[in-house]
Amino acid sequence: MTSNQPDLDTAAIARRAYESLEPYHVLAYFNPGVGAALDDLGIDGHAFYVGGRAAPLGETSGGVVAATFYNFSPALIDSAWARATEIGLDAIDERRYAMLDEQYRTILGDAIDQVAPLLADYEAIVSALPLSGRPLAAAWAATPSPEAPHLALWRYLTILREWRGDNHIAQLVTHQLPGADAAVFHEAELPDPTVQRRVMGRRMIQLTRGLTDDDWEGSVGRLVARGLVTVDGDKQRLTDEGFALYQQIEAHTDAVTGASFDPSFNDLIDRTRPLVKLVLDAGVLPGTKRKG
Repeated sequence: MTSNQPDLDTAAIARRAYESLEPYHVLAYFNPGVGAALDDLGIDGHAFYVGGRAAPLGETSGGVVAATFYNFSPALIDSAWARATEIGLDAIDERRYAMLDEQYRTILGDAIDQVAPLLADYEAIVSALPLSGRPLAAAWAATPSPEAPHLALWRYLTILREWRGDNHIAQLVTHQLPGADAAVFHEAELPDPTVQRRVMGRRMIQLTRGLTDDDWEGSVGRLVARGLVTVDGDKQRLTDEGFALYQQIEAHTDAVTGASFDPSFNDLIDRTRPLVKLVLDAGVLPGTKRKG
């Protein structure tokens, strides 16, 4: 394969894949069809999210799901998982795919024909991933591939996303940043404002992860005691030591993730980006505006 991008090492390719491909996957959580899916199933957003994302784990306990999700409140996961399993994981999985089918057909339009030629290369990448120690990625890798190419691509990108996530969690565990602490640590302001990253803000993190004010403030206190965070009013900011740890965790995640990628993946990212751009231009994801 020949890439239009400069030669990159595999860690840089892993970072580029994470930054470039994520919106195609995230459409599952933010799109105009979510409300109808919730109504059809008779469940709330947390149960739909938890049930849909963890469906490949099968009939397991809420504690296992919470362990793989990592920075969510175990109580929230346990409750949402109970509601999801009561409805049926297969029903949630099928309704999520039906929702995505409708959304991708609308958003991609004629470009949907560009998806199928990508699938063999994604299959080659995903089938070569080492899954030991990556429980959520392994569960997704064991799921059947949908027949529709645009849904098969979503599944491949989901496996890659959860695989990177499992690698990232390993780094957080190594550096003693448990769930809530990891969330607060990630959301804290950086000393270097030029570093680009995805943040959700305290309110959204607490809402989506089920973290109480006590959970948040407890994490802040522990991070301050470790010299990783300073507090200015309602804001948290990483110290120089905290920022160094943040960079180390991200770099190690990219290195471990990229170690399983061939440099040719860079070309595949190039070929997928036009589809991702269509998702971004649809204006349905948070922070995006409709174009065209």
